[in-house]
Amino acid sequence: MKAVVFDLDNTLFDHTGCAVAGLRSWVTELGITPTDELIAEWFVIEEDQFNRFLAGELTHQGQRRGRLRAFLPVLGRPVPATDAELDEVFEGYLTQYVNNWIAYPDARPALEVARGNGWRIGVLTNGSTRQQNAKLQKIGLADLIDVVCTSESLGFSKPDPRAYHRVCEALGVEPSDALMIGDNLELDVVAAQAAGLTARHLDRAAGQTLLELL
Repeated sequence: MKAVVFDLDNTLFDHTGCAVAGLRSWVTELGITPTDELIAEWFVIEEDQFNRFLAGELTHQGQRRGRLRAFLPVLGRPVPATDAELDEVFEGYLTQYVNNWIAYPDARPALEVARGNGWRIGVLTNGSTRQQNAKLQKIGLADLIDVVCTSESLGFSKPDPRAYHRVCEALGVEPSDALMIGDNLELDVVAAQAAGLTARHLDRAAGQTLLELL
């Protein structure tokens, strides 16, 4: 093995935990009790709108606006008429989300082990280039990562085999010499294996850690 490629959200970075904490704070600021049902609905809407972004139907900012158009009525709040007003409302959530950004405790130790093995380290993530790089900087992992490939920068997303091949190319290794690790079985394991990489599934719900997979 010459390189390891990590997924970012819910692999190195605790997206779900950060989003829940941010959402609870934001909804509370709006004077609404953040119930489990509201939080579950937010994630359903987030997945739907983000998939539209990945499909090229919406810009990254457009999927944020789409989330609010679907979620504000759930809160019993009016939907702003203009994009600028929607963006201003979304900033309330985004500020709280960013304030809660954190890496999983095993993330940096895993990257250090990979570095100690002499492996090149990449991140392959479906998302916005600016935001994903900002996450890595804020959570203190950017200095250990050689290459970051996002669906936005590549022009295609996981599970497109070109995504896995492109990150390997950027790392200077053949797919057969790379290990992919991520929390999404289909995107980070099945599709990565189909593209010629070795792949391992991170099941955090079962208590698994990154260090066990290296």
